[in-house]
Amino acid sequence: MKILPISLIALVMAGLSSCYYDKADLIYPQPTTCDTATVTYTGTIAPIMNASCNACHGGAAAAGAGIKLDTYAGVKPWVDNGRLLNSLLHNGQASPMPKGGSKLDACTINKVGAWIRKGSLNN
Repeated sequence: MKILPISLIALVMAGLSSCYYDKADLIYPQPTTCDTATVTYTGTIAPIMNASCNACHGGAAAAGAGIKLDTYAGVKPWVDNGRLLNSLLHNGQASPMPKGGSKLDACTINKVGAWIRKGSLNN
């Protein structure tokens, strides 16, 4: 009679281990692509500034040390002196931004960098 409980336990264990199922896309997410080939100021950079910077660096008040980033003319000097990208990179060469917040995701930073490398045009 001891064989029956052992057989039953073995059967249950085999059944449980063979029923393991997960969705592959949740376990092994596919890498997302980051399109840096088509970056423009109006289509890419201005929306990034609006979403991530202009709460402090935009509008009439511009509390962020008087640095206004809500127009191309406001962004361009900070691009030219290297502080915009360095602040996003958190590399110690400029104040890390967003202040008191997390570093922006790599794709967003790559888009800003690509736009700068392409001449930071007002397009």
